[in-house]
Amino acid sequence: MRVKALDYENPIAVLRDIYWVGFYDQEADLHCNPYLIIDDEEVLLFDPGSIPHFSVVMRKVIDVINPEEITHVVLSHQDPDVCGNIAVVEDLIGRDDLKLVNHSSLTRLVQHYGVKSPFYEVDKNGGKLELKSGRVLEFLHTPFLHSPFGIVTYDHESKSLFSSDIFGGLSDHWSLFASEDAAFESMSRWHQLIIPSNRVLKDFLQKLERFDIQRILPQHGSILEGSFVPRAIEHLRNLPCGIDLTGGTLP
Repeated sequence: MRVKALDYENPIAVLRDIYWVGFYDQEADLHCNPYLIIDDEEVLLFDPGSIPHFSVVMRKVIDVINPEEITHVVLSHQDPDVCGNIAVVEDLIGRDDLKLVNHSSLTRLVQHYGVKSPFYEVDKNGGKLELKSGRVLEFLHTPFLHSPFGIVTYDHESKSLFSSDIFGGLSDHWSLFASEDAAFESMSRWHQLIIPSNRVLKDFLQKLERFDIQRILPQHGSILEGSFVPRAIEHLRNLPCGIDLTGGTLP
């Protein structure tokens, strides 16, 4: 369990090669978590965030690396809090060879943000991205959790799952790392708000069984490590969501 007080005004190292570069809004109950993976010659930025958060996120990125070093931007889904700033992020990076990593079904939506970079569509590339170092990122399509076009990313090197909205949370007392059972209450609030049913959650959780997951890094809520990982999986496996809460029919 991490007990050291964290400085949310600056980037925070999750591991030696993974950084949180998000925005902590003390007035909000929904916090967005962009992340960096720094791997030798290549750098990946996950879900860069919204236009209002652009200056904070990119200042933290600049504290860690030169933005021109970013070679890939992973877009888990289309929401404006996830990738609303992608066009200005793309301009700041300024690389002709920058790739936007997403599911092909998402491309038709992300194009409306005014991007110019080519897309690396994971479903057309075997669901994987192998970096120059040999590090492998594996992607799972997560339809209706909550976006029909969403993906999550498993980093085989660090055994980390970048889980997009899944495993996220809503909390008035947010912390970057889950350290108490209140994280599960926060998780319930979020999933019951955005997930259509428990059935789609169970189908997704079954797909995770083949991975050795040591930490989960959601796009919202708190990072889950250690015993929180299996507990969170079991919590969601049994959590009624969406139409489960309305007797199986929409109101």
